Amino acid sequence: MPNPVEPKLISGNANLPLARAIARRMSLHRGMNVELVDARVERFNDAEIFVEVFENVRGEDMFIIQPTSNPANDNLMELLIMTDALRRSSAARITAVIPYFGYARQDRRTKARTPISAKLVANMMVEAGIERVLTMDLHAAQIQGFFDIPVDNLYAAPVFALDIAERFNGHLDEVTVVSPDVGGVARARELATRIGGQLAIVDKRREKAGEVAGMTVIGEVAGRRCLIVDDLCDTAGTLAKAAEVLMENGAEEVHAYITHGVLSGPAVERITNSVMKSLVITDTIAPTEAVKGARNIRIVPTAPVFAQAILNIWNGTSVSSLFNTEMLEPLYEGQFKD
Repeated sequence: MPNPVEPKLISGNANLPLARAIARRMSLHRGMNVELVDARVERFNDAEIFVEVFENVRGEDMFIIQPTSNPANDNLMELLIMTDALRRSSAARITAVIPYFGYARQDRRTKARTPISAKLVANMMVEAGIERVLTMDLHAAQIQGFFDIPVDNLYAAPVFALDIAERFNGHLDEVTVVSPDVGGVARARELATRIGGQLAIVDKRREKAGEVAGMTVIGEVAGRRCLIVDDLCDTAGTLAKAAEVLMENGAEEVHAYITHGVLSGPAVERITNSVMKSLVITDTIAPTEAVKGARNIRIVPTAPVFAQAILNIWNGTSVSSLFNTEMLEPLYEGQFKD
C-alpha cells in the first residue's frame, strides 16, 4: 500500500553531489520537485560535529544519504548525529542510505585480540535510531546479519553489465571476466553470467601480510579482453599487478570494473601508469580532483538505482527487482552513450 507521507532526503557532507543527483532523479521519477531537507552539518573549533535541521520532519519518512568513506570516522559520526537529531524531532522512520559502508573489511576476527568493527558499527547505527539500511556491494554479504533491522544491499553488477554491453558492443564474445582473488569468484561469475562472458581467476600467493609474492592466472586469457571485477580498490597495488600478469599471459587488453573507488595514497598514479586501458568506478564515494582528472578512470552514476530503491522502499514495493539488468535499462537509458 502506498505511503501517504512523501519521502524526504537529507545529506551529510560525505557525498553531496550524489545526494543532489538522487534528489534530481527522484524528481524525474515522481514528476514533482524533490529537494534535500534544509539543514546544516558543521564543526565547532574543536572538530565536534553539530547538526541543525531547519525544516519540520515530524511524522516524515526520512532518508539520510551518507557514505562512511574517508574520513570514515567523521562521516560515521555525522550519520549517527543526524539520526539522533531526526529521531528527537519525531521522524516517523529513518532509513540510512549508505552507498559505501565503511569498516566493512573488518567483518571477522583474523587474529587473536582483534575487533569485529563492522558489527560494532552496525550496533551503533541501530542504537542511534536507524530503522533500515540501504547500501551497495557490501564487502561481505554476511554483514547484513550484523543488523537486527532490514538491510537492502544493492549491486553494481547490473549497472556494469549495461556499461559493458555498450562499450564492448560487437565484441562481447571476446570478453573474459576476471576475479583478482579466489574470494571474489562469486562476484566475477555473477557478472560473467549477466554478459555471457568467460571466467578467469588471478590467484595470489602471499609470503607475509600486505605483500604479494606471486600471481597465477587460472583460466584462458590469451587474446581476450579481460575485465577485472571487485567491490573496492584502495591503493591499487594488487589491481595494477593483476593487470600486468594478465597482459603477460597474452590478454589483448585489460579493463577493471570496481564498485567503490577508495583510491587512497598512490592509487591514482598507479592506475594512470598501469597497463590497464580503463578503470570504471561508481560515484558511491565522492571522487577527488585527481580521480576526475585521470585519463583512464571513468565514473558511472548510481543515482538512478538509488533513487528508484528509495522510492520502492517508501511505497512498499520490491527492491530486489533492481537486481535485474533489464529493470535498470529504462533508468539508465542514454547514460552510457559516448
